[in-house]
Parts: sequence; structure tokens; C-alpha cells
Amino acid sequence: MRKFGLIGRNISYSFSQNYFTTKFTSEGIEDASYQNFDIPNIKAVLDLFKQSDIVGLNVTIPYKETIIPYLDTLDEKAKQIGAVNTIKCMANGELIGYNTDCYGFKKSLQPLLKPIHTRALILGTGGASKAVAFTLDELGIPYQFVSRNVEKPNCITYQDVTESTINQNLILINCTPLGTFPNIKDTPQIPYKFLTETHILYDLIYNPEETLFLKQGRKKNATTINGLLMLKLQAEEAWRIWNHN
Repeated sequence: MRKFGLIGRNISYSFSQNYFTTKFTSEGIEDASYQNFDIPNIKAVLDLFKQSDIVGLNVTIPYKETIIPYLDTLDEKAKQIGAVNTIKCMANGELIGYNTDCYGFKKSLQPLLKPIHTRALILGTGGASKAVAFTLDELGIPYQFVSRNVEKPNCITYQDVTESTINQNLILINCTPLGTFPNIKDTPQIPYKFLTETHILYDLIYNPEETLFLKQGRKKNATTINGLLMLKLQAEEAWRIWNHN
């Protein structure tokens, strides 16, 4: 039996376990299982990596960056992004880190883009924002980070987001956890009243299906998308990596 799983903390809600368990059943994949590895700190992965029957792992919050020193090699994209969400466990014990978030984000965003979508705001500066920024670089779309504090170059605070900022950036991507169930009344504090039907609001959150962030966009007839398609796409790309010799 090939064992796969998800590394994270407080992940009983996890999308991945349900997705892969359903996939294995529906596609008649009988030699694989998927489970959650809910660990209290990153050092606990050392015991996990000793399990010889594990062939592939996903990584989620809060370990996408701190997992890196425990891996032997990084795929080029994961190296550039500085975050890992997929690990391939080789038969010789080598652990290779990949990032499939960028694949999922790119494939889900591209069909929505029009020639007017030339600039983006990335709300949040955590691990998830790194794959988003990498993808926007690949697509040739300039972006600016928005955070509570100016934490890095090319970053402004939420107080700095004005009508002009909203008008100039027609893609808004929420990479924060604000609005995630059960805290569904939370949302990034930006001036939503300046949104128009030309905007795209992309929320990496998938539970609830429509966050308050997306509701604000829908009120203004903007294009809205949650993180579910991205999750499905990144999961399938991880599956391809695990099964590719």
C-alpha cells in the first residue's frame, strides 16, 4: 500500500484528505491511502520521514516555508518561490520539494484574464502570497503587496489603498486567512465601494464558498473566484509528480 498524506497543524478541516480519498475510490486506485499528519511543530517531520511506506506528501499552513531545511532537494520553481506544498519521497530516501500552488493558481486565473487586467494587488505577505507573486511574474503582470505593516519592498498598508489604487489594479487576490470559516465576517479592509465590473476578485479561501471579500465583489458585478479550483488543480499536479518516474 502506497501511503500519501498532508503535513500541517490543526488540519481536521483539510480539503486534501477528502479529495484524494474520493479520487482513489472513484478511479479504482486500490494501492493508495491518504491521511492527515497533524504535527505540533516542524521538528516532528523527522519521525514522519522515517516511515518507509510514504511516497508523497502535501504541506499546508504553517509549514510551507519551515519544511524546506528538512528536504534534500528543491525543484527549481519551489526554490524560486521559497515555499513547498508537495514532497516526493524517493525509494532511496531522498526528499524532493515542489510547489504546485503556482500551477493551480495560474491555470485557474488565466481563463479570467482580459487585456485590461494589467496590474494586481496581493493582499497578505504570507507563504501563499509567494506562489501568487511568482505566477504573476510568469504572466508578466506587475503587482503590489498589501499588508498591515510594510514588511517588504513593493508593499503598502491597507490604509494606503485608495480609490486610485483600486482603479489601477483590476486584479485583487486575497492571500490572507481573513474570512475563513468560522470567522466569516472578517475581510481585508480595503475600500470595496470603488470596485467595478472590470475587477477580478480572487480569494484563496474555499470555505465558505463565498467569503465576504467575494460578496463585496459580486455586489459590484466584478468577476469572483474562490480557491477550490486552484486546490483541485494543485492536487492533480502533485499526483502527477508523485507518479512520474
